[in-house]
Amino acid sequence: MRAIRLSKPGGLDNLNAVDIEPRDPAPGEIQVRVEGSSLNFHDYAVVAGMLPVDDGRIPMSDGAGTVTAVGEGVRDFAEGDAVLSCFFPNWQDGGPALQKQIGVPGDHADGFAAQTVTMPASAFTRAPKGLTAAESSTLTCAGLTAWRGLMVEAQIKPGDVVLTQGTGGVSIFALQFAKAAGCRVISTSSSDEKLEKLKALGADELINYKTTPDWASEALKLTDGLGVDVIVEIGGAGTLPQSINAIRVGGHISLIGVLAGFAGEIPTAALFNKNAELKGITVGSREQQVDMIAAMEANDIKPVIDSHFPLEEIADAFRHQESQKHFGKICLDV
Repeated sequence: MRAIRLSKPGGLDNLNAVDIEPRDPAPGEIQVRVEGSSLNFHDYAVVAGMLPVDDGRIPMSDGAGTVTAVGEGVRDFAEGDAVLSCFFPNWQDGGPALQKQIGVPGDHADGFAAQTVTMPASAFTRAPKGLTAAESSTLTCAGLTAWRGLMVEAQIKPGDVVLTQGTGGVSIFALQFAKAAGCRVISTSSSDEKLEKLKALGADELINYKTTPDWASEALKLTDGLGVDVIVEIGGAGTLPQSINAIRVGGHISLIGVLAGFAGEIPTAALFNKNAELKGITVGSREQQVDMIAAMEANDIKPVIDSHFPLEEIADAFRHQESQKHFGKICLDV
């Protein structure tokens, strides 16, 4: 079978297509024919050499496909089932813990840039009905991060005002989940063209942060000076000061990204004066993924895909991600 291996020291030119032998499932494992994967910033950090991994690592944390063999003792899956991977295979339920966050595919272990994988059955859930493998694969990291940030941690409710930043996978899922929950959504982007696409997906108010750099003040105006209830914060230190300004007293900020800076000055006094909650979010558990899938099926939510690349053009897929021209998820067809 074909797979992609990353040679040290990393970098897109060190992604190499190779032939490897698939492995039969041991007790408790399943073998899966991988049919789709999707790109995340985490995957980019791995292949670009920003995160240290073993030489020859097979990248990609997200994967969806069909069960081709079942090991002894497996009861949840049978041959022919459509399945979806878990970002944290050891985080089955409950809250986060260090031991639950070990074993991430494509990082701590080989991932889904391969035609076949063999892993514990507990590292998968069923895939949503009615979605392609590529669409399903977008849920493992981006979808579940948005779901946990809004539904589990912020516990949004109808009528809440949710602010999303940008047009990446997490932000678009956050918009879709918030609208399904009956929330009012304010979306930001640096592109008027992308803002119109967000409007078509249901965004109620739009802010171009390039033409309106002080977007927090605009968000306050749109909420009669009260501030928004929930913010899905993808920028990190570079945008967090404005998020703190835009959040209402007692509001919730789900910090899920560092796209605008790993470190910087944070107005801590403003944060505690707001009595706001700032919660770091790194994806979620298998149990939360099962809940998300049920909600997507009930609300007929379809992932937004920007583009598809064949497996062996994985480097070009990441170059497209680097360009930041995409709207929604970039997928690999395996």
